[in-house]
Amino acid sequence: MIPRTLSQTIRQVSNSFPVLMLTGPRQVGKTTLLEMCSAGERAYVSLDDLEMRRLAQQDPALFLQTWPAPVTIDEVQYAPQLFSAIKMAVDKDGRNGLFWLTGSQKFELMTGLTESLAGRVAIVDLLGLSQAEQQDRAIESQPFVPTPDWIRKAREVAKPVSLKALYEQIWLGAYPRLVAQGVQSRDVYYRSYIQTYVQRDVQDLLKVSDPLSFHRFLSVAAARTGQLLNYANMANELDIDNKTVKAWLSVLQASGLVYLLQPYHRNLTKRMIKSPKLYFLDTGLAAYLTKWGSSEALEAGSMSGPMLETWAVCEILKSYWHNGKEAPLYFYRDTEQREIDLLIEADDVIYPIEIKKTASPSSQATRQLFAAQNLGKKVGPGAVLCLTARDVPLSDSVTAIPMAYL
Repeated sequence: MIPRTLSQTIRQVSNSFPVLMLTGPRQVGKTTLLEMCSAGERAYVSLDDLEMRRLAQQDPALFLQTWPAPVTIDEVQYAPQLFSAIKMAVDKDGRNGLFWLTGSQKFELMTGLTESLAGRVAIVDLLGLSQAEQQDRAIESQPFVPTPDWIRKAREVAKPVSLKALYEQIWLGAYPRLVAQGVQSRDVYYRSYIQTYVQRDVQDLLKVSDPLSFHRFLSVAAARTGQLLNYANMANELDIDNKTVKAWLSVLQASGLVYLLQPYHRNLTKRMIKSPKLYFLDTGLAAYLTKWGSSEALEAGSMSGPMLETWAVCEILKSYWHNGKEAPLYFYRDTEQREIDLLIEADDVIYPIEIKKTASPSSQATRQLFAAQNLGKKVGPGAVLCLTARDVPLSDSVTAIPMAYL
């Protein structure tokens, strides 16, 4: 089993809260992670089991008597009736670490959790394997911010990654089982994943009557990863209305498959683009849906840059979420075509990031980052994330940072 960065946070959180909620897409290793952290010291029950689901829905109190704490309850979104019973149990018991819950439909879960378990539950997010976890440096992984201290620590532990190896990683994706099985299982894995999990979640949330139309929507959305979200454009291509596009995208968000990166808003800058950017949270799934047959074809093709940007944004997200922290990520773009790929806001300081597919960035690559000065906040060190072999200063305030450091 590959050690996960989030395991440290889970142990800390469980010592401080009676309920731990671990969310994330299906098949990213939520159950495996909690089994590793529990070391066999708690019972386990899954609501994928229809008999257990029926009991949890119809008689929550009896369910909790059958499965007393400490217990891990998998796919708890199927029985929101449990939340009130769990509240009563933790209020009566008073100890921390009683209930570990997992779920893969975040929006529905948040409603039940905030209503019933406010102040009693800690919520943490898990995605697929990060590059740091795959390189067995999960413990050293820290939230990305391009300060000299972060760069120095990353330089000490990072392993070189070639262009070929990076795109193999992007093309394969980060689902733990697929990483373990290798490229020979890729197409079968993703085809089964979509049929077994994605479309089933769609049926649960929206009762979509035409799975083929939704599958086409998945491909259209994947082709737009790393781009501004344009509902009307997607609706026209699919011959559906904007309302349906928004509803279907909400399913992808609820299932942890896509992330909407919001623009950074300041009242001082009134002409900013207000649409979010769309990112698939697994580049392998996006590459499969857009029918790239090999990592070499992907690297040489039209989506090479957007896929690299998607991968980098996902790795930065993981560096925060897998350390149990909110990801304060934004982007900047205005009507005058000034753009910054990523803004990280930490302690009232903005760190501007550009993402480039180049091994030899020039000082010209830093020009876009100066737009951050318009945002009315203190601007910290900037970075150009790229394919350079090691970190290189590009100016007094901007450093070229290898993708291998993520």
